[in-house]
Amino acid sequence: MTTYKDAGVDIDAGEEAVDRIGETVRETFTPGVLADIGAFGSFFEPDLEDVDQPVLVSSIDGVGTKLKVASRAGRYDTVGQDLVNHCVNDIAVCGAEPLYFLDYYGVGTLDPNTAEAVVEGFATACKENECALVGGEIAEMPDVYGEGDFDLVGSIVGIVDKPDILQGDDVQPSDVLLGLPSTGIHTNGYTLARTVLFEEYSVDDCPPELGGESIGEAMLRVHRSYLRPIQALIESGLVKGLAHVTGGGLPGNLQRVVPDRCQTNIDYEAWERPPLFSLIQSLGDVPETDMRRTFNLGIGLVAIVRPDDTGRARERLEALGEMPVRIGRVHSRDDESGTAQ
Repeated sequence: MTTYKDAGVDIDAGEEAVDRIGETVRETFTPGVLADIGAFGSFFEPDLEDVDQPVLVSSIDGVGTKLKVASRAGRYDTVGQDLVNHCVNDIAVCGAEPLYFLDYYGVGTLDPNTAEAVVEGFATACKENECALVGGEIAEMPDVYGEGDFDLVGSIVGIVDKPDILQGDDVQPSDVLLGLPSTGIHTNGYTLARTVLFEEYSVDDCPPELGGESIGEAMLRVHRSYLRPIQALIESGLVKGLAHVTGGGLPGNLQRVVPDRCQTNIDYEAWERPPLFSLIQSLGDVPETDMRRTFNLGIGLVAIVRPDDTGRARERLEALGEMPVRIGRVHSRDDESGTAQ
């Protein structure tokens, strides 16, 4: 006789995990949530009182191989936050406010303790972003994921009034690029980072370059949410375009929000590069071009503002405790001095 558990799927562990996370998930519910967890579908009733032309904005993403670092460190309380914040940032730069989030958690062998830590991370970030965690899927598939392996995917839905959609259409030459600091690698470039760092160090090693922080701690820093500064700039009418710096680095992501007639010129000397990036580059002899196209290099969000609005935008951001840095300008593609970087 062969049971489902013998084949590698533990239904009891799955039910235990769901029981553990139930109250945590409910703590994220906002007034629009109409159904408890466990239903076949999630119901959400948006408040459209102040929205004349509602447009839904959605995004889906994963944490990537940062999960490998979490497994090495045996620490799972940050990757759930990473996923929510990444998704929130992706729709916030379009002008949208997040409404609700759903997750997929696929694993080879389900450990309720790990699942609970991951979902607590989801819940922490959802509450911070005032976004409801309305449902998800826990899939135990030993034939797909190896022992100790798991994957996280998140999907988010937000809303924006159609006239308020931000796509960078009116970005013009001479507009200024204001960057906000990242908290670390965030969630892109981990395959290169792991290849380089784990050739030399273990996850618990503390290289002097990191000032007492371990490799694992530095690599697992939470991918921060930029929702509050984004909302502040939008509400003040001080931003023409926004770029969330993910895969492709600064040049790749900025080009997504400037018109074809424009290009950006980035001054990479305008801010101090965090030591983790310098350590990766020196250890792996990574070319500067690869560094710029792979990592955020310490700038996780870029706001494109009018030259005359730069001072007010700085003041608005600094009032929130942010440290904006002028990192470059927008140029015409016909302007040879504005070579894209």
